Amino acid sequence: MDATTNRPITELELVFRSWRGEPDAAEMARVSNAANQAEGVDQHNDAHELLNFFSHPGEHFDAACDVVMVEHENTVVGYGWHNWIDTTDRVREGRLGGYVHPDWTRRGIGRRLLGWLEARARASVQEHPTELPAFYGSWVDEKRVGKRILLEGERYTALRWFYDMRRDGLDAVDVPEMPEGLEIRPMGTDRAVLRRLFDADAEAFEDHWGGFPYDDSTFAEWLSDPNFDPSLYVVAWDGDEIAGAVINAIPRAENEALGRRRGWLESVFVRRAWRRRGLAQALVARSLVTLRERGMDHAMLGVDADNPTGAVGVYERAGFVVVKRSTAYRKPMEASHD
Repeated sequence: MDATTNRPITELELVFRSWRGEPDAAEMARVSNAANQAEGVDQHNDAHELLNFFSHPGEHFDAACDVVMVEHENTVVGYGWHNWIDTTDRVREGRLGGYVHPDWTRRGIGRRLLGWLEARARASVQEHPTELPAFYGSWVDEKRVGKRILLEGERYTALRWFYDMRRDGLDAVDVPEMPEGLEIRPMGTDRAVLRRLFDADAEAFEDHWGGFPYDDSTFAEWLSDPNFDPSLYVVAWDGDEIAGAVINAIPRAENEALGRRRGWLESVFVRRAWRRRGLAQALVARSLVTLRERGMDHAMLGVDADNPTGAVGVYERAGFVVVKRSTAYRKPMEASHD
């Protein structure tokens, strides 16, 4: 099946079309937020953030060919996207994501959308050849029962589990001393220094499962995110070297929409040479204080349940508890060819 062919799973007359930028970002927010509300997913997508996320083409993703809008009689009923990554466990993974509006579920749209995305992933492998084994990959929040049923019905296998963890009571934070020889210094907004932080984050996660594209387009997306605020970052320095950091963020539009004061520890990392010295614990505690000083009353972070550096224990000692689980799924690409 090529990327313009759809399996005859539903009698609905559907149009699969390209992304049109800002107007479609608003449609994406409408569809995904309706799905989140219907499924009880604690997340709100902002149109400006979605526009930024999809507006930075690069080698691993280009909205012109990797995003699809699904219409029925000129109404957007769903959308999906694809990007690819050569993972740290040595596979080529075409990552597939999408939503169907809850008014249109259970009518075969999700299966047709998944078929389109799988076809796009196969085409991408042809465009970017690799010797690695090729897989489709997707991610499922534990509350997205319909998506889990769809993927398992299409022969995807659960492979890895992840936690969202929450820390309440930011007024009471035990802040340990910094390891000897290390100090916290502000980042500022110098682009070259921010790129050093970005690259240090990428290096620190090279021995973690999965991976993300840390390329120029991802860097540009990060810098232009509506929630980008380097004054929230807690960065440990050893002289002129970045030893570790926590990249914190406050999702202002989501907080306003959902009536809460939540901050995120979006990335917590310590580079190899500085591990096993208590630095992560010190950085996490200082991040909680930073978020408290900005008016937040609780903090969230995401973590691999099998993180090889013992991160789950670090977060539990800092007062975080698991509040949600998610699953990473994969399927070999050849499994689609019957």
